[in-house]
Amino acid sequence: MKSLTKKQNLAPYFFVAPFIISLFIIYLYPLISTVIMSFQEIVPGETEFIGTKNYRRLADPTFFKAIQNSVIYTVLTISLLIPVPMIFAAMLDSKSSIGSRFFRSVFFVPSLVSVVVAGTIVRLIFAQADTALINTLIAQFNIEPQNWLHGTRIHAMFLLLILALWRWTGINIIYFLSGLQTIPKELYEAADIDGASTIQKFVVITMPLLKPIIVFVTTISILGGLSMFEESYILWEGISPDNNGLTIVGYIYRKGFQHGELGLGSAVGLVLLIIVVFFNVIQLFFRGFFKKGAEV
Repeated sequence: MKSLTKKQNLAPYFFVAPFIISLFIIYLYPLISTVIMSFQEIVPGETEFIGTKNYRRLADPTFFKAIQNSVIYTVLTISLLIPVPMIFAAMLDSKSSIGSRFFRSVFFVPSLVSVVVAGTIVRLIFAQADTALINTLIAQFNIEPQNWLHGTRIHAMFLLLILALWRWTGINIIYFLSGLQTIPKELYEAADIDGASTIQKFVVITMPLLKPIIVFVTTISILGGLSMFEESYILWEGISPDNNGLTIVGYIYRKGFQHGELGLGSAVGLVLLIIVVFFNVIQLFFRGFFKKGAEV
């Protein structure tokens, strides 16, 4: 009897063990290794502790520009990839919408396309040549051809936003649609009886009840925006003019892998982790997540 009781007590630990082991291997061990490496100078076959030298080396204009680019990109994507998909989701969820299932598929398909393919397509559309698609279109309005890929930071952010909107709008629409399905239809019926307009129902009913989805989408958008790398790398093949498209992760790749400075790359990675946590805590704080008894 005691043996059976002992086995029953050990059963929960047995079932939780795979998660604990995978958490340690996939997350905790790399994080601990990164912290240690950030205080080291690593060359093939040799490792030397150098204290905080890698962190002092971060006083680099290129690094600060990478942070600026990533923060600007994150703010712009959040300002677009939350309201735009939310409005589309509300339209698709409406009873009066025609072809709702078709348009859901159309919006979601871009997310299935590889970032390499998507980035290559954007490169071709916004190419420097006068015969490129966008330059051909703006020429019809007597606008001079633009050097999109080798222009200013505004050009760079515009291209990155176009790519982000094309790829992630459909996924965020799915998130908001799932939230809309949980809103009781009786609330809208009561609002109709009171004579509320479509905009009033959206502002007073839809947006407040979508708060958990908004918090979730904002959180993953902050993470995705600050960790963006592939899009920038594909558009400029790793080297953007005047570092206008350089991101924090791009800076990590440049220093850690191209220059072989793994210690410095680890230090930048930890700074990125701190920035991501900071921005997420700030947005959760302003949404009342940390208030006692608050519902997200």
